[in-house]
Amino acid sequence: MRLPGIARTGGGALWRRSSAVWLRLHLNEVGPLVSLLLVSTLGYGFFALAREVGEGSTAALDRKILLSLRNPADLSDPLGPAWLEEAMRDITGWGSVVTIVFLTAAAVIYLALSGRKRVAVFVLAAVGGGEAVSTVLKLFYHRPRPDLVPHGMEVFTASFPSGHAMMSAIAYLTLATLLARVERRRSVKALLLVLGISMTVLVGVSRVYLGVHWPSDVMAGWCVGAAWAALCWFVALQLQRRGEVEDPDPTPASSGPGQIKGTATPG
Repeated sequence: MRLPGIARTGGGALWRRSSAVWLRLHLNEVGPLVSLLLVSTLGYGFFALAREVGEGSTAALDRKILLSLRNPADLSDPLGPAWLEEAMRDITGWGSVVTIVFLTAAAVIYLALSGRKRVAVFVLAAVGGGEAVSTVLKLFYHRPRPDLVPHGMEVFTASFPSGHAMMSAIAYLTLATLLARVERRRSVKALLLVLGISMTVLVGVSRVYLGVHWPSDVMAGWCVGAAWAALCWFVALQLQRRGEVEDPDPTPASSGPGQIKGTATPG
């Protein structure tokens, strides 16, 4: 007769501890909850895809997609006019190390000069940490580059996951989210997020078009890159609520005792 009581007591204590953690992490709010759900969903998607790649389940589809983007009579010739191939080379540069480092440095300097030094350090850590994760994953999986078609540009590292796709997701999604929080107008917020997502997608598509990555490489890069960006978003929200990182979203001045004399409250 005592076991049910003990079970109820233990269950109640576990529930109270779980509820305390839930509230401490602010998972009753939309932002933290959505970001954590994205981390778990995208992270699972990456490891599930990595398993399928390791078993060879994606090989047929990878080959089919890659060949569908080439002239059957000449596999060195991507489909479309010459200017499209040149444009894809330009677009793929958006995900290069040089471009990501330049944009990250520019954002960090801007944030530091605007008085958000801890946010600047956080952005630097987020992008730098993502680059480290990308390098470790490439060394771990060590998948060879596609040899089905000639490459449209030089490559030097392993194929899985796509570093360009991953780093563009980390950098552009993180910066787009940050800038969207600074901007108050919803239309501009939406524009920034659309631009960040579009640039990430275009970089991944360019890697497949140029024949330097299998489509599964790019999908994996998008998954782990977006998961890392979502994790950084979650951590940033926690740090901001603790006051350890400045909130990049400026709060408008409100009426009250602290209002400047002589200013009228708009009606």
